[in-house]
Amino acid sequence: MKKQKNKLAGLQKRKAIAGYIFISPFIVGFLVFMIKPMLHSLYMAFCDVQLSAGSSKNVWIGIENLKEAFTVDPDFNRLLVEEFTRMFVNTLAIMVFSFFVALILNQKFKGRALVRAIFFLPVIMSSGIMIGLESNNALMAQLQNSIDASGVGTNMTVQLEEILRTANIGVRAFETVFDVINRIYDVAIASGIQIIIFLSGLQTISTSMYEAADIEGCTAWESLWKITFPMISSIFLVAWIYTIIDFCMRSDNQVISKIQTIMITNLKYGLASAMSWSYLLIVIVFVGISSFLISKGVYYYD
Repeated sequence: MKKQKNKLAGLQKRKAIAGYIFISPFIVGFLVFMIKPMLHSLYMAFCDVQLSAGSSKNVWIGIENLKEAFTVDPDFNRLLVEEFTRMFVNTLAIMVFSFFVALILNQKFKGRALVRAIFFLPVIMSSGIMIGLESNNALMAQLQNSIDASGVGTNMTVQLEEILRTANIGVRAFETVFDVINRIYDVAIASGIQIIIFLSGLQTISTSMYEAADIEGCTAWESLWKITFPMISSIFLVAWIYTIIDFCMRSDNQVISKIQTIMITNLKYGLASAMSWSYLLIVIVFVGISSFLISKGVYYYD
């Protein structure tokens, strides 16, 4: 028994070493190229950056930039609330979509490898170059306009939304749901990595557990809640954190656009740094609180 435990401990140690080797390029790159600019940006958040020809001067002003960001600027607080609300809704939509797609792709059927590759295409399509090609493609823009024009009056979600709005039945909730449905393309584009994460977790579940549950008379729905969800609950936490971070780095993030405008157009580097660090700390707090709550329902097994 003791020998078996020592073998398991040695295996875990080798896995940990392999993991550190794989992430070592990122760690080295972060320490060499990122840590100094980040510390300088943090210092600038408490300074008035005065620009001149070929040079700049940092004048310490304390928390004045933070006061201006949260009490003077008319848009920063509003954009924070709007973006975090949108992030929460989009994250839930992406988690649900990617999980059920992973359930489908985990089934045995002909052409499964091809279908998995197709669902991974959004990861490639969401790269910077492809987004630029898509956004600057006049043909795709014209095609999108044609689709929108031809769908006027025939869109079922629009018609159903109008009926529910007229009946005054859960208007705000249904508006949120229909908004997600109308943006299903964006949800699918952002779900590629999450689908792979869930799929890898589903493949670790032994088929014997489902066979035993089937012998005991469990339905597929009961197996989903009693076996699948508990066994991959830790994967939900990983996918949740990844989705939040990925959303905060999106090009259509209004908070980031606001900070870029303050920095590039208004040349207020100190205020832009203060807004950036405030946004970063708020995201860290949000990730920490949500991860703590989700971890309460995580089932860990050997």
